[in-house]
Amino acid sequence: MNIIDNDLLSIQEARILAENAFEAQKILAGFSQEKLDRIVESMAEAVEARVEDLALMSHEETEYGIPGDKLKKNQFVCGYARRQLRSMRCVGIINEDRQMQMMDVGVPMGVVLALCPATSPVSTTLYNAMIAVKSGNSMVFSPHPRARKTMGVVLDIIISAAQAAGMPKGAVAYLHTVAAGGTRELMNHSLVSMILNTGVPSMLADAEKAGKPLIYAGTGNGPAFIERTADVDQAVKDIIASKTFDNGIVAAAEQSIVVDGPIDGQVRAALEANGAYFMTKEEADRLAGLFYCPVGGLNPKMVGICARDLAFRAGITVPGNVSVLIAERKYVSPSDPYLKEKLCPILTYYVEEDWREACEKCIEILLTERGGHTLVIHSGDEDVIRQFALKKPVARVLVNTPATLGGMGATTNMFPSMTLGSGSAGHGITSDNVSPLNLIYVRKVGYGVRKADAIDLNKETPSLSAPKTIDADTDSEKLQILYRILKGAVDGKVNP
Repeated sequence: MNIIDNDLLSIQEARILAENAFEAQKILAGFSQEKLDRIVESMAEAVEARVEDLALMSHEETEYGIPGDKLKKNQFVCGYARRQLRSMRCVGIINEDRQMQMMDVGVPMGVVLALCPATSPVSTTLYNAMIAVKSGNSMVFSPHPRARKTMGVVLDIIISAAQAAGMPKGAVAYLHTVAAGGTRELMNHSLVSMILNTGVPSMLADAEKAGKPLIYAGTGNGPAFIERTADVDQAVKDIIASKTFDNGIVAAAEQSIVVDGPIDGQVRAALEANGAYFMTKEEADRLAGLFYCPVGGLNPKMVGICARDLAFRAGITVPGNVSVLIAERKYVSPSDPYLKEKLCPILTYYVEEDWREACEKCIEILLTERGGHTLVIHSGDEDVIRQFALKKPVARVLVNTPATLGGMGATTNMFPSMTLGSGSAGHGITSDNVSPLNLIYVRKVGYGVRKADAIDLNKETPSLSAPKTIDADTDSEKLQILYRILKGAVDGKVNP
């Protein structure tokens, strides 16, 4: 009887893939930006021709979410994100300041290991492959066990198209024998330069132990604050639309609502009118017992399930129009299962006396899991908005927009990305919407502009980064023009 050790097979395959990717990256590093761009275009075109089939395939394999919403995410990457990438320079001379005699040279990191989630296996896999090659890097994928078939098909499409366009063999590759041992081998392999973990928290500790630059787009625990000056009806519609998109499996989606006390009644009425159901304490406790496992982890069988099915499984009778379930809470407690990330259309509901109390509540929520992913504020008071932006331990603050679509850059001018960094408030080296520029380092080039013997060390030298002092008389017209440009960009009248 032959016994196959998948872990050993995966480790051996990982070593071969890392070595091949390293050699392929040497070739990629010699490509011009234009040649890299042609390869990226070929990837997107090939997947774009199959987006509907792939959306359905990912839903059937994982049983997560809604096929139509997965299609939208796939189209977002093939369309809007792809167009944004076209104008970027990531390798070679990416910036030059002739006046200051400075240049920036983009240098690829090398071989990047990518882990992608089962919640968005097509769009995230394609996006990460595109930004890797765009920036001259090789990328080796460790497919998620729950989506290995879909990711394998997507990557086969990508690799075939990219190699036909000139990409060296091995520059994009993936583990065929998926096992934890193979993933850890890639993390710790000497030829792997960086780890990109998009929403796979089970591998976070191993990734951190590897001691390499780590980008982690991780667990979302984002609150949405509705302040008394907000357009309540629009805020509620945004939250419901966001939390029901793909049945709530996007990490940026709202996990809780914090309400300014004076508008509590108005918010409740608006939520119920838009399909929200406020559970009783007994109903909420019964549901909580289903969507968390005894060891504390989220039950995968409850992920990406619609609200009516969730209610049915918990024996809760709800109206036919219900799209979100709400559990009311007064306090933030680490032992409360509703405080954690809920990858389904369930929200927690808090009421605070004013925006200052709400501010503290949001901080408590964010610090509980140190996710630091995304926070939303719905408000018409710019001072309150700024106070939230200044004080929250979070990677991104979104204003008057749905968190899911705003976070990924669909309804905001944030960079369109399927990998949203958690940053210093959470884990990893960046809080950016991850782009190709996060997969390079910048080599600074400075020309000599003064002789060494001309430097007076006793004389103060103006800082090169010091802001110019503005002469109100001579520069007032320039300031007015600048103000109009910036205001137009904020109002959506100018493409910044």
